Amino acid sequence: MKNTKTVKLILCALFAALMAVGAFMRIPTPFVPITFQTLFSILSGLLLGGKLGAASVSVYIAMGLVGIPVFTEGGGPWYVLKPTFGYLICFAAGAYITGAVANNTETPSLKRILCAVFAGIAVIYILGIIHYFLISHLYTGTNIGFRALFFYCFVMPFPGDVLPCILAAFAAKRIIPIRNKYLPVHKKTQDKPIIKKEAF
Repeated sequence: MKNTKTVKLILCALFAALMAVGAFMRIPTPFVPITFQTLFSILSGLLLGGKLGAASVSVYIAMGLVGIPVFTEGGGPWYVLKPTFGYLICFAAGAYITGAVANNTETPSLKRILCAVFAGIAVIYILGIIHYFLISHLYTGTNIGFRALFFYCFVMPFPGDVLPCILAAFAAKRIIPIRNKYLPVHKKTQDKPIIKKEAF
């Protein structure tokens, strides 16, 4: 039990660090840059489960809000007023949804994993775009139109986000059975007794 908690803490810290690194692995585009954060948030949900995956992303968000420059444009509490901050919050929501759907069974099929990936991405994009639209109209005054919003916040970044996540789904299919031995996520896996080999 103690070892399991240690593994969870280490993996949570690891994915929080990956989110920070992913913020600076980006392709500059107007309005919303393409980063590796979508990939790492989806992967955290697949491998850590919904709750722990969301927790790791939340740790990353908290780091940025207290002033550590881990966001694409720095950090600090003022970041909540940026139009793209909605995507950061949605990374945590996307990780939770992805993990909850994928790990609903002990050994999920590739089809279930892919459904989980697209469900997580859908949450990130839908809520992220809504937040961008509201902040740009109610606070920043940029008043981005629907066509520009759809093109720059969906059409341009989507292929760069979805393709790595699909590859991550194939990788997760192989990794999840190994993960189950060290980090039980599904309840059935957690309830399995640990069988120790006796020396003769």
